Amino acid sequence: MINQIKYLVIKELKLEIRNKYALGGILLYVVSTVFVSYLSFKKIINPATWNALFWIILLFASINGVAKSFINETKGRLLYLYTLASPQAIILSKIIYNSILLLVLSGLCLFVYTLFVGNIIQDLSLFILVLISGSLGFASLLTMVSAIASKSNNNFTLMAILSFPILMPLLIVLIKLSRNAIDGLENWDINYLLVLLFINVIIIALSYLLFRYLWRD
Repeated sequence: MINQIKYLVIKELKLEIRNKYALGGILLYVVSTVFVSYLSFKKIINPATWNALFWIILLFASINGVAKSFINETKGRLLYLYTLASPQAIILSKIIYNSILLLVLSGLCLFVYTLFVGNIIQDLSLFILVLISGSLGFASLLTMVSAIASKSNNNFTLMAILSFPILMPLLIVLIKLSRNAIDGLENWDINYLLVLLFINVIIIALSYLLFRYLWRD
């Protein structure tokens, strides 16, 4: 399975390089949205607004980036993959690739956001840890939702409808932890971080166990 995952991740990277317009569109979305936010405020904003705006931008960028995981796959390619690799290897390779994509995207988003809007983060190490955990959570959850939505004709609309309610618990924890990092609290509640890690583990485990039943259809 490890070899299958490795080759499938390489395949995803090669396809992304060939379709540069898709990645370029996502990066353009991040930069343009941050720049519009800068033009709207033109000054240091309060921590609550800074935090909420950052996660809104990253959330929509993540949905646009991960939506194509299964939606853009043709039936012929899916049938070909069905004969070559196990469903567990396919879903794990998609999660790994999307995690890498969202880590790069979140890093760029943080850089551009702090460059234009301003940096008010007091505890940068905690914020980066939350950002990494959030990127992994977004990638694993949205990958599975993309697989479910790909079975529908109106797949992108279905993905948007399914993803927002499921993302709410993850977003609540991310916003709480990132606010603690922005305020620089020394005695922040570590239970929130444990809950975040636990949510990520549950999402990946459920995707691993349930994807094979979806893959059969």
